[in-house]
Amino acid sequence: MFAAQPMSTEPDLNPGQFEQIVDVFEYAFKHYADKPAFSCLGHTISYAELDEYSARFAAWLRDKSGLNAGDRIAIQMPNLLQFPITVVAAARAGLVIVNTNPLYTAREMKHQFSDSGVKGVVILENFCDKLEAIIDDTDIECVVVTQLADMLPQPKRLLMNLAVKYLKRMVPSWSIDGAVTWSDALSGSPDRRAVPDSGTDVAIVLYTGGTTGLAKGAMLTHSNLVHNMMQLREVSKPLIRDGQDVIVAPLPLYHTYAFMFHCLAGVYAGNLSVLIPNPRDLDGLIKTLKALPQINGLVGINTLFLAMSRHRDIGQIDFSQMRFTGAGGMALTISVAEEWHRVTGCQVYEGYGLTECSPVVSINPYDKVKIGTVGPPVPGTEIMTVDDDGNDLGLNEKGELWVRGPQVMKGYWRNEAATQESITAEGWFKTGDFARIDDDGFIKIVDRKKDLIIVSGFNVFPSEVEEVVNSHPGVAESAAIGVPSEKSGEAIKLFVVRRDNVLTIEDITAHCRENLTAYKVPKEVVFVDDLPKSNVGKILRREIREQELKQHQ
Repeated sequence: MFAAQPMSTEPDLNPGQFEQIVDVFEYAFKHYADKPAFSCLGHTISYAELDEYSARFAAWLRDKSGLNAGDRIAIQMPNLLQFPITVVAAARAGLVIVNTNPLYTAREMKHQFSDSGVKGVVILENFCDKLEAIIDDTDIECVVVTQLADMLPQPKRLLMNLAVKYLKRMVPSWSIDGAVTWSDALSGSPDRRAVPDSGTDVAIVLYTGGTTGLAKGAMLTHSNLVHNMMQLREVSKPLIRDGQDVIVAPLPLYHTYAFMFHCLAGVYAGNLSVLIPNPRDLDGLIKTLKALPQINGLVGINTLFLAMSRHRDIGQIDFSQMRFTGAGGMALTISVAEEWHRVTGCQVYEGYGLTECSPVVSINPYDKVKIGTVGPPVPGTEIMTVDDDGNDLGLNEKGELWVRGPQVMKGYWRNEAATQESITAEGWFKTGDFARIDDDGFIKIVDRKKDLIIVSGFNVFPSEVEEVVNSHPGVAESAAIGVPSEKSGEAIKLFVVRRDNVLTIEDITAHCRENLTAYKVPKEVVFVDDLPKSNVGKILRREIREQELKQHQ
């Protein structure tokens, strides 16, 4: 077992000063009131304004929403100023946050909202038609609807919202009884009272499939998040200037990695996070970066670094003041790290984490980067690799990576069986990843234990894709696997056994697009006569994958 050193006890790195995540926000409002906090679509709000707006929304949530402390509230929107405002307001009102992928289909929304029992949702109007379709199957009683430009000054707000709705036709028609507009929810007087006791220690429920199966809600407590924030701060502090740095935020804030970095660690440091609503719009992203007076950091993933490095206008961005690039969410390839360094002059610091670990487990230190590894564990974290019987294998041996530390989740929401399967009685979390730990404690991820597919940093579970595909009347059975992709790390390849020859690839693709988020839609579909199975009839995905990987070697 490799045991990390205990956390620093310096006063400003003491997690004990914050009992709840709302205390982190209050700290920032006190120390950085006049500093810029978040910027999006060309408009910036200060920490004082974040304080004001969130206090207004918190007052409405507490007094007029019908929600009570401890209830769950979903946030479903891309990276907009409304996102951090909602996070702070929900924390002040004692609500448990449920981050939701804004690109979810109605089917996916229904599962998450029903499973988590959310009673309120703050949603971008563009997605309200999907909410309308499933809201009667949930416990949602409170709906707050925001438009893309609602936090921008007039007349830009009006013009952009009208353009999105009527010119670009990005807002389908919808009707939800009792829905409240964002402006109405923020129209009252501010109330900065924090709920002293919400009745739960859970701060946020983030959905993940863990290592297998349908999406499960990881319960992250206030203590989990505060400790992980401090762990992240301790290893990144040499590269961060409090109250001065501009950090670009292209990763979606609903993702655990971006949420931790920008909504907690960045706020505690008094930094400015530049929110990018649509990082897939590379031209727009590059235009935003070109207009920034300084860029001190950027947090992204392998596919984004590759796409940016090869953009025709990348040379027009001033990277001279950028001191760090953080990578996580998916494996960083050596060639991409080297190309990014060559183009920007900035080293990529790769780390490793899981939603169940709040998420940060390890990071390459600023003064000793080992490309190809995800660094040593962050302070206060223990790691070890084990065999199939849970025996510690020691250093330099391949085994399943187990993690123990204050950032490990409380458990899966309303799923005690999955919790007990994933966390041992001694507090070790079973990651489901195979790794080696070298003599310096650096972790190298070498394989995944289960069938999880990672597309551009997002988890895709074959069982979910197959369930959707198999619901098509023309499909007898199917198997989904991940295959190497330079663009997305992995791509989904689907093998289908047809009931008859009338079924086409286009039929399968259209069915998937209707029922799955875009990144879960297979990039390649192959019709086969049969699928390899075990003697009890279980489809052998691993055998299919091994055959495919041989073709990519």
